[in-house]
Amino acid sequence: MLNKTLLEKLTSIRKVLHANPEISEQEFETQQRIIDFMEAESNAIVKKVGKTGVLATFNSTQTGPTVMIRGDIDALPILEVNTFEYKSKYEGVSHKCGHDGHTTILLGLSKVLTEKPISKGKVLLLFQPAEENGMGAEAVLKDNEFIKEEIDYVFALHNLPGYETHEIVTKENEFTGNVKSIILKITGKTAHAAEPEQGNNPSMAIAKIFEYADKITLNNPEEPNFFLMTPVYATLGDMAYGISAGYGEAHFTIRSWDTDLMDQRSEEIIAFMEQICKRYKLTPDISWTQVFQANINHPEAVEYIRNASRKCKLKLTERAYPFRWGEDFGVFTQRYKGAMFGVGAGKTTPALHNPDYDYPDEITESGIKMFYHIIKQIL
Repeated sequence: MLNKTLLEKLTSIRKVLHANPEISEQEFETQQRIIDFMEAESNAIVKKVGKTGVLATFNSTQTGPTVMIRGDIDALPILEVNTFEYKSKYEGVSHKCGHDGHTTILLGLSKVLTEKPISKGKVLLLFQPAEENGMGAEAVLKDNEFIKEEIDYVFALHNLPGYETHEIVTKENEFTGNVKSIILKITGKTAHAAEPEQGNNPSMAIAKIFEYADKITLNNPEEPNFFLMTPVYATLGDMAYGISAGYGEAHFTIRSWDTDLMDQRSEEIIAFMEQICKRYKLTPDISWTQVFQANINHPEAVEYIRNASRKCKLKLTERAYPFRWGEDFGVFTQRYKGAMFGVGAGKTTPALHNPDYDYPDEITESGIKMFYHIIKQIL
């Protein structure tokens, strides 16, 4: 299916993508590189979607299901510490989640689908932008080019450091959790530091909210009512030692397997923040950001993944509980029948989002083969 020449070419492309990373919603050059490859190397119909994404369509001569395969394309605002030849050219931006590799897998899949055309139905390859900030899937879903598609199945993968190279990891139902972040901005009243009672200092309110976050957290991922509220940022006043602070911020990220629990806790957190601010005569400004829905793996779709792993002769691991990180693909799996799975990136590979992480090119072939055999089962 994949010869040495093609794999070497894909590795070269992946390194070009790695050296030229672009953050969420700014993937214009990446988009053009994908389009250039698809138009030169495949027989797909190629269109731009979601501003900086690409949708490639492979049609057949017979009616049948439509299968969408998604690969994410954006990088992260992380300074790379690697020193290899293809390291990031841009200070403070790098591919630390392996989206350069995920993109390459779809490019390779496009070559296979061109050389071995489907006999019925349709395959869509979605190169999705803005996965890292949770904005890309929604942007694609609202795009007129995408709205007209009637999709039956959706699939995606993610490379997984800490697992054996090529190992396939799957799970029915929740594969990744619900994740979103809350921003609390508190306005009080400054006063002289010698007379803090003349003002309204947000410090005690912020302290109470940090205590509350710890109280409602159940950081046991094996429990169905797992809930994690993590402080990620806080600020208070200014470095002016004669002034009692009159403004502060507290930012948290919350995670849960259960969508109903997530909704319930979200309401309770807002109510508590408002109550505490009222007690200390403060004005709160509360907002949510970077919302990721849980990936719900349909049992039928997971069975296709299991069968594909056997066909590819790859080790299969059934995960006991979901991953705690958020994944924008959840927007698709909550709308369409589908699933996400993992491909082991090596037990000693640095963790995702680490500054020394680099996607292992040897798993590209496994990703391509898995997707192809999933498609082949359905079509």
